[in-house]
Formats: sequence, C-alpha cells, structure tokens
Amino acid sequence: MKSTQSLSHSEIVQKKVWTAKIFIFAAAFLSMIFSIYLYYTGNTLNGIFVGIWVPSILSAGALLMAGQRV
Repeated sequence: MKSTQSLSHSEIVQKKVWTAKIFIFAAAFLSMIFSIYLYYTGNTLNGIFVGIWVPSILSAGALLMAGQRV
C-alpha cells in the first residue's frame, strides 16, 4: 500500500469517499441490529422507530454521495 505522501489527489479523494460509504453502511447496519434487539426484547414500538432510521441513514448517505464518481 502506498504511503499518504505518494498518493495523488484523486486517490486521496477516492479513499475518503470509500471511508464515508463504509461509515454510512455501518451506521445503517448498527441501527438495524439495535432495532431488532429492541423489538425482540419487548420494546416493540421503539424497535420500529429505530428501524425507520435505516432508510433515513441510507438516503442521507446517498444524498451526500451524489455526484461522487468512485
């Protein structure tokens, strides 16, 4: 792997975009896991509420990534 000093500008941008995508996907995944946990531990309404976060997080991520070509 290249050191950060030898990376071109486009490679640095590409790395940042992929990092952001991973962070967004991880946030949505953790929200889904937390929602399932809440739902099956008796907090049904809270589980459903947290479950609504998943498409919201993914939509916000898509909006932020719009125009990025990686």
